[in-house]
Amino acid sequence: MIGFGIKDALDIALAALLLFYLYRIMKESGTINIFFGVLAFIGVWVIASPILEMKLIGTILDKFMSIGLLVLVILFQDQIKRFLVELGDHKRWRFLKKMFHHSREANEDHTRQYILPIVYACMNMAKSKTGALIVIQNDIPLDNYEKSGDIIDAKINSRLIENIFFKNSPLHDGAMIIAKDKIVAAGCILPVSHDRNVPRALGLRHRSALGISQATDAFAIVVSEETGGISVAYRGVLTTRLSSADLEQRLSQIFHHNEAPVA
Repeated sequence: MIGFGIKDALDIALAALLLFYLYRIMKESGTINIFFGVLAFIGVWVIASPILEMKLIGTILDKFMSIGLLVLVILFQDQIKRFLVELGDHKRWRFLKKMFHHSREANEDHTRQYILPIVYACMNMAKSKTGALIVIQNDIPLDNYEKSGDIIDAKINSRLIENIFFKNSPLHDGAMIIAKDKIVAAGCILPVSHDRNVPRALGLRHRSALGISQATDAFAIVVSEETGGISVAYRGVLTTRLSSADLEQRLSQIFHHNEAPVA
């Protein structure tokens, strides 16, 4: 009789943890149905080939499985990149980062210097009902999206943000990308979310904000041109009707890398 030891329990726990992480990322990215489809396909293959030993269907499925890994890498390259980034940025490893960074208190004043201009700009654009879409890079680089727009490479400034999104500005329709304390690019094109749960009243800016938050770990801010309302998208969750205080709190959490904002 084969015994069940600690190594077997650890094996099962690691497999379950891996599936949980994959499930969470797929759910946030809106590809959960594909995730279940892949699991169903693997289940059919296991039953048909190794267990029931069906030669014809087993051979066909074996051919698909032989190239399945390559196909999955192509289809889910953004999700795989995000999974690896999250794995390396897990809270268990953050104590290593603190060895190479200053304390939170030492950086707090510096952080507020580029949080407040974003909040002020969003408040002013909300009052004038000026549409805006601002994406703040987290750990996953946004180089491909930056190249789709015009490079700005300027310090974060509320007046500059408002001028870029002014209705007659040639860059007001695209997204602004902020990374490493700078406005990197504007007029950028983002992936659009096809999530059916998004209310129909929300427009392309909201769907683009949700799309970039599903594809990466970026933080997206939307100012509605119709209502002047402020919304944010983070990790596949879109939250609307935020106040300036709510926006400042969420930005502080993102820049400090402490924890995800409460949806």
